[in-house]
Amino acid sequence: MSKKTKVTTPMGIVYSRLRKNKMAVGALFILLFFILISLFAPLLSPYDRDQVDMANAYQKPSAEHWLGTDDLGRDTFTRLVYGGRVSLSVGLVSTAISLLIGVFLGAIAGYAGGWVDNLIMRIVDVVMCFPFFVIAIAIAAVLGPSIYNVMFISGILSWTRICRIVRAEVMAIKGREFIEAAVSLGLESWEIIVKHILPNILAPIIVYATLGIATGILSEAGLSFLGLGVKQPQPSWGNMLASAQSLRSLRLHWWLWITPGLMVLTTILSINILGDGLRDAFDPKLKR
Repeated sequence: MSKKTKVTTPMGIVYSRLRKNKMAVGALFILLFFILISLFAPLLSPYDRDQVDMANAYQKPSAEHWLGTDDLGRDTFTRLVYGGRVSLSVGLVSTAISLLIGVFLGAIAGYAGGWVDNLIMRIVDVVMCFPFFVIAIAIAAVLGPSIYNVMFISGILSWTRICRIVRAEVMAIKGREFIEAAVSLGLESWEIIVKHILPNILAPIIVYATLGIATGILSEAGLSFLGLGVKQPQPSWGNMLASAQSLRSLRLHWWLWITPGLMVLTTILSINILGDGLRDAFDPKLKR
């Protein structure tokens, strides 16, 4: 009897490689854990998110308040898990905005070439000339502090890298035989890009999307720390750090800044490790 030939799909190879990367798998589970506790925040804490109790302000961590209370007597753990909703959603939405802009313009530039490519790339060069946080602070000062403004600002200022990546990938793939066959069959340019080119360059897009979420979370934390991001009383990891920046809190109330700082650090580190794991898994040149 002849042995059955095992058919392995490209995504199956990627999954197998990623599964062997213990650090990437661990980072993925950490991220999933943070997402779950953020989603089920109302079930994890008996306190209301904005419940003020001045009689219990600056309480140390205890059985009643696991991570203590802040200057208004609000439960720190409750605000931390609710803040995860805000910070993670900013990362996801801002990355989605940057992907929509960057992939769209990069695909057009790479496929069309000529003056269209030159025009789009000059726009990219102009946007990349300005420091991210300088422009972000200026726009946030004009629009005002808001979670939606943070998503918008981070998204419209972060699309240039993925635009360059997609343009390079499209230029490398558009001269291949299957694309020429699609052109000879009379397919429209948008059909060729959407149905034949983009599915073949998903690997770098997925890796960028993973790392872009980390950039969005850092942007929210930075803008909220400066008072230009998410407004109180809605909590986020950034404005929780901002509210604990006084010297008194830094010296005496460590639970107000260590816990949101650790959440930001652990989330960003996990995303970067997962992004590196995905990059290695999608790279066909790697043997390990």
